[in-house]
Amino acid sequence: MMRAPAAFAVVVRRLDGSLHVRMRGMADRKGGPARWPFIRGIAGVVESLRLGSEALRFSAEQIETDLAGHPRRSPGLGVLSALGLMVFALLTRDEGRPTNRTPASTHRAGASGFVMLAIAIAFFVALPQGAAAAANRMFQMGLEVQSAWFQAMTGAIKLVVVVTYLLVIRRVPEIRRVFQYHGAEHKTISTYEAGEALTVENARPKTTLHPRCGTTFLVMVALVSILVFTVVGAALPRIHTGNALLDNVVFFTEKLPFLPVLVALTFELQRLFAQRASGGPLRALLWPGFLVQRITTAEPDDSQLEVALASLRATLARPDRSDGAFNAADLRYPSFEALVAAQASARAAR
Repeated sequence: MMRAPAAFAVVVRRLDGSLHVRMRGMADRKGGPARWPFIRGIAGVVESLRLGSEALRFSAEQIETDLAGHPRRSPGLGVLSALGLMVFALLTRDEGRPTNRTPASTHRAGASGFVMLAIAIAFFVALPQGAAAAANRMFQMGLEVQSAWFQAMTGAIKLVVVVTYLLVIRRVPEIRRVFQYHGAEHKTISTYEAGEALTVENARPKTTLHPRCGTTFLVMVALVSILVFTVVGAALPRIHTGNALLDNVVFFTEKLPFLPVLVALTFELQRLFAQRASGGPLRALLWPGFLVQRITTAEPDDSQLEVALASLRATLARPDRSDGAFNAADLRYPSFEALVAAQASARAAR
């Protein structure tokens, strides 16, 4: 999956080895509120969830089509794999087919996005706070739910939960293969940013780590949340209901409106650090994210690199409009070489 300023493309390797490309235009927002500092972070996360959900659905459609005549080859994803794919949509940052959207498809996409958002809040907010509250009670630490120490413990548990979960799902073959494609995406983007031709030979030696990765964003959210919710806890009236469980429920409810602030602040910090990732002291602040990226990325093979390179090549094909209404289409190529040749012919014909 790749997103360029004016295009979005998903490429899937079909069972017969061919490449299925789905691409459509995206409005190139060079200005407006969606590009304003802090607001752009929230808009970016929402769009990442939406496009990630669309890409996963498209991939699932191709699996169902290819395996329809090969039922014995069905991978049969379990609950762990399915949840892992949902989390992956967050780590990598619409609605069915790229053309002729219907109200029903838009409704399904909105419902899917809502479910993913609810799971993310439960997994990354509610669960760590509940675990911190349990530890606070078990070890009789006597920490108030709004205190800085309680928020630090919640942030630490959040990192432990995320890293442990990622280590577990990495052992699932389907998820590990997805992580290989994640590594292929990073290698492809690094090749493009280096100004090199988008070929397997150029992409192969590149690193699977990238400073703007959604995994790094997720790690930074856990760290920045300690600061944000400590400030929130200190600013809000003290919670003293006389019941520790109720105190936690009340504070969890109070934190929800501040989640956009957390997302926006983290986005701007990651953007600042990534701009200086080539060196200097700020690079050290990205290392926690790089360490976790070693879990969510894996070394891809050449066939996976071809899929990632094909996706970026599709998004970089010059659209004839800047409002996102250009040549939305499904294309299929027998090989990566055939896709490259077709693009070269199209350029020569212009």
